[in-house]
Amino acid sequence: MNIILLGPPGAGKGTQAQRLVDTRGMVQLSTGDMLRAAVKAGTPVGLKAKAVMEAGELVSDAIVSALIGEHLDASQDRGAIFDGFPRTKHQAAALEMLLGEKGRTLDHVIELEVDEEALVERITGRFSCANCGVGYHDRFKLPKVEKTCDVCGAHEFKRRPDDNEQTVRTRMAEYRAKTAPILPYYEERGLVRRVDGMASVEEVARQIDAILDGLPARAVRL
Repeated sequence: MNIILLGPPGAGKGTQAQRLVDTRGMVQLSTGDMLRAAVKAGTPVGLKAKAVMEAGELVSDAIVSALIGEHLDASQDRGAIFDGFPRTKHQAAALEMLLGEKGRTLDHVIELEVDEEALVERITGRFSCANCGVGYHDRFKLPKVEKTCDVCGAHEFKRRPDDNEQTVRTRMAEYRAKTAPILPYYEERGLVRRVDGMASVEEVARQIDAILDGLPARAVRL
C-alpha cells in the first residue's frame, strides 16, 4: 500500500503518518528528512544534493527521485507514505514512473480537510510544560491547577514562537498553493479521498483505516 498523505501544518498529518508506521509497518518518506540524512551520511545522492544546496540552488526532481528510489528499495515490501513530494504535476508524473519501475502503484491520495478558523484556534492556543514537554491548550486542555503542570508539577510553560495567527494563515496559503497543482492530477485518476481533519485523532484514524481497508466509511469523501 503506497499513499500520499496531505494536510496543512496542524492538521494532524504527522500524527496519522506515525500511527500508520506503528500499526501497519509502513515507512514515511519525508523528502526533507531524507535529504538531510543523505547529506549527513555522505551517500552519492547526498553529496550531489549537498553541492546543489551549497550553491544556493534547489535540489532537482531527479535527485529527489533517486533518493526516493533508494528508500523504496531499502523498504522492500513495506508500504510507503509520501510526505513533501510530489508538489507539482511534473513531480507527480515522475513519482508515477518511479513507482512503476519499482513494481509499485500509488493506491490513495488522502487529504485531511480542515477549517481554517478552527485550525488557527487549535494552533495558536497550544502551549507546553517547559520541563517535561506535555502539551496544553488555552481552551481545550488547561492544567488542572493554574500554572502547574499536571505531570511534573513544574510552573514554567512555553509556546512555539511560530504558533501565531499570521504564521498559521501563511502556512495555510502555502499549503493550498502547493497542493493545487497535484490534486486535479490525482482526482482525474480517482485516487483522492478526503477525511475530516478537525475530528478527533481516533476518528481521523478510523476514517483513514476504512480507506486503506477498502471499507465504506462515514464522512470519507471522494
